[in-house]
Amino acid sequence: QTKSNSKLCGEFKMKILILLFLSLLVESSFGGANPQKLQTYVTFYGFVDNSPPSADIAYPHSEYPQTIHNEASGTGTYQDPITFATDKSELAIGTRVYVSYLKKYFIMEDDCTECDHDWSKKGKYHIDLWAGGKANSGQKLIDCEDSLTLNGDTSVIINPPGDYTVDTTPLFNAQTGACYQLN
Repeated sequence: QTKSNSKLCGEFKMKILILLFLSLLVESSFGGANPQKLQTYVTFYGFVDNSPPSADIAYPHSEYPQTIHNEASGTGTYQDPITFATDKSELAIGTRVYVSYLKKYFIMEDDCTECDHDWSKKGKYHIDLWAGGKANSGQKLIDCEDSLTLNGDTSVIINPPGDYTVDTTPLFNAQTGACYQLN
């Protein structure tokens, strides 16, 4: 009877391990384990007002495996979130957020001087979302960024699940100069 109990105990442990593995697999496929709403000031930046003007980011995947891109980019899906910048003490490098008014996912891959100041001096949440653009995007890109910035704080979801509605329309289309239209 002792062998029978140990066999049952071993089978039970194996089932528990399998369930734990499957739950981790589901979590990694569909988002964070603990989604949270956060009120934050949301701004935008792009190629022409990045410092220096480029698509360079502070935390490229080649040096930070928790990120996805080697330069600012993304389509806004969970699998390919758009780059965002903030203070790394505010939100960790590689943190995903979902911005519902844009219907897009973003990932923390860059630093933002103004965000650093807001966080360290005022304790104010501030994220800067990559809008895109190229060297010749000029004032059209800046105007687009301004039109997408809402007055006051915006609710975003940190560590979101991967099944929210997504609109992959670019925030700024560098080919046409078209800006994403808010509903």
